[in-house]
Amino acid sequence: MNPRFRSVIFDFDYTLADSAGGILECLNFAFNEMNLPAVDADTACRTIGLSLPDTFHRLTGESDRSRTRRFTHLFIQKANEVMVDQTVLFNSVPGAIGRLRQQGRNLGIVSTKYRHRIESVLEREGLLESFDVIVGGEDVAAHKPSPEGLLVAVERLKSAAPNCLYVGDSLVDAETAHRAGVPFAAVLTGVTEADAFKAYPTEGVLGDLSELPRWME
Repeated sequence: MNPRFRSVIFDFDYTLADSAGGILECLNFAFNEMNLPAVDADTACRTIGLSLPDTFHRLTGESDRSRTRRFTHLFIQKANEVMVDQTVLFNSVPGAIGRLRQQGRNLGIVSTKYRHRIESVLEREGLLESFDVIVGGEDVAAHKPSPEGLLVAVERLKSAAPNCLYVGDSLVDAETAHRAGVPFAAVLTGVTEADAFKAYPTEGVLGDLSELPRWME
């Protein structure tokens, strides 16, 4: 085992799982209730990984706090109904997680997605016990790219930033790792292309998680 990275911490959406369908449904439910035009799938996918306030601002240009709170409330209302059922793990994930555990690595997740939703998906797939720590959007005061959640995970893993690897699919993930001083590896299972990650120091750029265990050896 590569002794440098004793712990691997993952983003969730578009890194471990595809929840695009649920996110699109929640966005358009909220926008319909607020008399805003519907969002197309491609546009919605490009907001995955952002906090809900940042998503609202990105899609509408609005910064009004009361409108942002209403959007957030409506999105969460619909997400409570549909998000877990419409979130599917990538096919490469169970095998990759199993091999990383066999290598003796500690595993964690840091995401803007609510922890209880992540836990429900992982429990459904029989993978919840594979993760030593999960930090979700409800667990931090500031969402990514703030390093708060990632640093909390590093601490709970009883590790140090240089000995952890953060794996994510977006530039928000790369920026989060950079701010936390945690090495970063990109996976191309989201909407961000490989060349975009050249703006950040990366340990590697992988097609999907099936490549990660061998790469780490």
